[in-house]
Amino acid sequence: MKKLFNLLILGLVLTTAASAQNTDGKSWFGNNIAGAAQVQITYRNTNLDQVNRILNNSNIPSVGGNDVWINLSMSHIHKQWVFEDGLGITPLSSSESVNNIKAKYGQGQLYFRAGYNISKTANSRFFPFVGVNFSAAMLKIQDKGREESTSDFSQELLTSTSSKTLYQGNFGIELGAGYDYLIKLKTKKVDNCVEIQRNIPIGLRAGYYINAARSDWKIDGHSLDNGPDKGQSAVFVSLNIGLGYNVRKL
Repeated sequence: MKKLFNLLILGLVLTTAASAQNTDGKSWFGNNIAGAAQVQITYRNTNLDQVNRILNNSNIPSVGGNDVWINLSMSHIHKQWVFEDGLGITPLSSSESVNNIKAKYGQGQLYFRAGYNISKTANSRFFPFVGVNFSAAMLKIQDKGREESTSDFSQELLTSTSSKTLYQGNFGIELGAGYDYLIKLKTKKVDNCVEIQRNIPIGLRAGYYINAARSDWKIDGHSLDNGPDKGQSAVFVSLNIGLGYNVRKL
């Protein structure tokens, strides 16, 4: 695992060197390359009252909460500036099956954040941040009774079924702050020309997500009227852990 990490960092150094090389050819890069690969587990409440009311009116039981996000993230450090980008999903929450029909609900997101580290200690970071968030909600109706009503391929093609998948896009703004404590690891030298200062950042992110815009619910690109339209603005809290690096030329 350590060898793989070192190879990844060396590849990052070489890539950055190629793009950041000065025109006079005298140096690879002028600043340290620092950041981390991270996993963030986030709690942010999703209000499903409207969704469940519409499901119940169609004799489909309610879906459960969909409040936990599992995110893969990268941080990029430039002097006191901290940048984060991430991609996350929620596990699918399902309703009970009635007459072999059930509903599943899930979400995915892509986010970008920029913050400024105001901590004065080398082993920690505290940074207020602002960010943008692009997400999509998915509601899947599964009609297994009709999907599995025949074993003939040709008949299955024209079988009438209630199975379908609906989507809604969302745009959000994040206002919050992050804190990381850095557990220092042994410094690694690569070919006596690059030094990698490694660390494990453990910390929290907390703030408020503003659901600034929402699209109509859609199916196969076709917009649907009278769908759930409740805003999903909410407080969020994230647990963060990662594998960090600070690369410098010797």
